[in-house]
Amino acid sequence: MARVGLPSASHANPVLPARSRPVDEADLANVPWLGRLDATEQERVRADMRVVQVAAGELVCRVGRPVTYWFGVIDGLLKMSNDSALGMPITFTGVPPGGWFGEGTVLKNEPYRYNIQALRKSRVAGISAGTFHWLLDRSIAFNRFVMMQLNERLGQFIAAREIDRLNDPDQRVARSLAALFHPLLYPGVGQLLRITQQELGYLVGLSRQRVNEALNSLQTAGVIRVEYGGVRVLDLEALRRYGASH
Repeated sequence: MARVGLPSASHANPVLPARSRPVDEADLANVPWLGRLDATEQERVRADMRVVQVAAGELVCRVGRPVTYWFGVIDGLLKMSNDSALGMPITFTGVPPGGWFGEGTVLKNEPYRYNIQALRKSRVAGISAGTFHWLLDRSIAFNRFVMMQLNERLGQFIAAREIDRLNDPDQRVARSLAALFHPLLYPGVGQLLRITQQELGYLVGLSRQRVNEALNSLQTAGVIRVEYGGVRVLDLEALRRYGASH
């Protein structure tokens, strides 16, 4: 889990709900689980879902706040971290487009144990906790999606613990990048992740300069290609295994 040098997060913005708007068709096209629902369920989701633009540095969720929504990233990049006020800041994971998060917190109806902060201007959607539980009570397909999320998230956090113990910066960047290209958790990413070297540094816990060196090494190895404004994965399996035989 990466220790990052991002400035301290601002307080969760209490006017985010007031700034939100109803979901539109363009937003819904980027909700990966919507097509699993029947017509009645989709109608409820359309009526309930809200979308909000958050600025870089704004908090979507804050440690200790009560859970009210299940959130997903339509566009942008978020990071999940601990509360830096309690000690060394630790980033658990990044959340790129297509990622939905916090289902465990909604299921247990407990206060947030982590912060979710925007690394850049982002568009975030959410359905109320009430609708989330209504779908669980009604839809087998939705239950399967949530179970998949929980299972894949567990694997992701186990991998994050392993990444945190890696001493090779190139391996850290490779494994962290591979996690952001997870096809089930983040189906909106595809093969090209829009991310800057500074943002990747925040997630991995390395300087922008060291991230640049690692990306050059990965590009030379033929597993990624650095493009304007982002990184394209050329061989996801090789990216996940990078350094194992180095």
